[in-house]
Amino acid sequence: MRPASADRHRLTASTGLAALGLDALASCAYGPESIVLALSVAGAAGIGLTVPVTLVIVGLLAVLVICYRQVIAAYPDGGGAYTVARDNLGRRAGLVAAASLVVDYVLNVAVSVAAGVAALTSAFPVLLPWTVELCLAVLLLVTAVNLRGVVTGGRLFALPALVFVGSLVVLIVVGLFRGGPIAPLPPTDPVITPQTVGILLVLAAFANGCSALTGVEAIANATPSFRAPGRVRARRAEAGLGLVLGTLLIGLAVLVEMFHAGPVTDRTLLSLLAEGSIGTGPLYVVVQLATVVLLGLAANTSFGGLPVLAARLAADGALPHVFGLRGDRQVYRASIVVLAVLSGALLLFSAGQVAVLVPLFAIGVFVGFSLCQAGMLRHWWTLRGPRWRSQAALSVLGVTLTGAAAIVLTAEKFTAGAWLIVLVIPLLVLLFVAVRRSYARIGQVLEVDQCPQPPRPTASVVVVPVVGISRLAEESLSAALSMGDGTVAVHVVLGEESEDRAAADSLQDRWQEWRPDVPLVLLPAVDERGRPSRVLGPAIAHYLRSVAEPAGERVLLLVGEVAPDHWWQQALFNRRGAVVARYAERHTDAVVCRLRFRLLPRRHSEPAHTSTQNRTLVPQQTV
Repeated sequence: MRPASADRHRLTASTGLAALGLDALASCAYGPESIVLALSVAGAAGIGLTVPVTLVIVGLLAVLVICYRQVIAAYPDGGGAYTVARDNLGRRAGLVAAASLVVDYVLNVAVSVAAGVAALTSAFPVLLPWTVELCLAVLLLVTAVNLRGVVTGGRLFALPALVFVGSLVVLIVVGLFRGGPIAPLPPTDPVITPQTVGILLVLAAFANGCSALTGVEAIANATPSFRAPGRVRARRAEAGLGLVLGTLLIGLAVLVEMFHAGPVTDRTLLSLLAEGSIGTGPLYVVVQLATVVLLGLAANTSFGGLPVLAARLAADGALPHVFGLRGDRQVYRASIVVLAVLSGALLLFSAGQVAVLVPLFAIGVFVGFSLCQAGMLRHWWTLRGPRWRSQAALSVLGVTLTGAAAIVLTAEKFTAGAWLIVLVIPLLVLLFVAVRRSYARIGQVLEVDQCPQPPRPTASVVVVPVVGISRLAEESLSAALSMGDGTVAVHVVLGEESEDRAAADSLQDRWQEWRPDVPLVLLPAVDERGRPSRVLGPAIAHYLRSVAEPAGERVLLLVGEVAPDHWWQQALFNRRGAVVARYAERHTDAVVCRLRFRLLPRRHSEPAHTSTQNRTLVPQQTV
């Protein structure tokens, strides 16, 4: 059966894995290398701990995957850690989780794009001076693809993900079959101050390696993006992501110890492992190019997860409601554009250097991990359904491991830039609270979710500013006569000079000859303090208030404007009507209407307008 129209633009399990799992899969390019960099200060003995540290990280990955499969089942409406923490730990805890995830999503885009461009410039050094421009170009490409819909991104990025995973599988299998490198690898960089293996070194390696776990939460956050049954497909995608990522991390760690690979200047660990396993032939080039492409496209995970999270925040009033508006192809355009702008600003700030961004990475997501698991523990404890004890025990394990990881990550990377994340997350929470309070005040005034008084008619006066007698004045007054109980035209006399007075007198004489059955009021051009001026807004605003206050009538201001036929004709008009309309909107309670008059010739068969007498008295003012 063909999916429904809206469902066509949602994800299946496979396209969901491609669209939302690129961040986690791309971590195979830098996660193992981060572990080796931390352990290499202890020489060969430290590198020999690569597999044990990786197994601990993969164990944590397994716990997270199982926990997030539970989150998907319990909260299929998406939002992930934010929804779980909000519903079980309170609104403030939910906002902290949301802020941490927003920070991580923005950083993920910047780090992924910068890492992809860094891999490209490493292969082609001639592109190095264009690092920032290349970063922005990749960011624009990913943004444009996601504006076409999340399914479009999943389909386009499925092939690069498949090539990357397939090439790594071949690399690992061939390397394990060989039992050693095909040729001696380049010598490892010498250690300046060798250290002994200790708990602090292992913790540092664990903290670095946890960067491989970012992106695991994206599928749970974006569950509504999956095709029905969304809960089943999202759980399958989560399980598939955990299986593929865990297998690749363990395989690469085994190769590191088998090949005795260590850090080498200007070489990535993955390129060393590829050289030792499959040589430097065509398959080596495929591995490198696939790594470049996937690192650049790993930013797509954030474009799939953040818009759904922002929509949940908007629905709760913590973000402007525009973030909850979904356009064609089920796309949250506002979130995508804001994410691209923030990530672009980070890339400009860091000049596209990965080393500047990496210390900030992964801390926010582990804060969200721990809050999510704490919320799930409260959820199982309150619900107490079938097998709730085992599910609660798993949540206890999850909150313990992720909480410890968050503390270790913050402590290890605090002086390297993590202090900025510790500062930004509370600021984002304050922003969410301020937006929510503003919406609460607006809702109270608008009596949202209440039963307001029944609508009732009120007398209304339509005020029409006129510059002279023309077809624009005719059309504006004709529209005004059909809108209210009374209509009055106003003309602002800009000064007391003889030519200004003569123009005003001439307009009055011509008005009497025209006899439009609408009174003309001449207003002196004064500012808000009553001093002579040559601006129109204050004089008209003062008159609008004088009409409304004594009689309690509703006042409408109808501003006639010419709509040019071509864009270049904008320069031919002074646009004073728009200025008057904006001033009246800010300084009066009048209903402001703008009549756009198109430059079309009058049709000969067009009937003349019927005169309509004013039915209410309008305060008159003469000069």
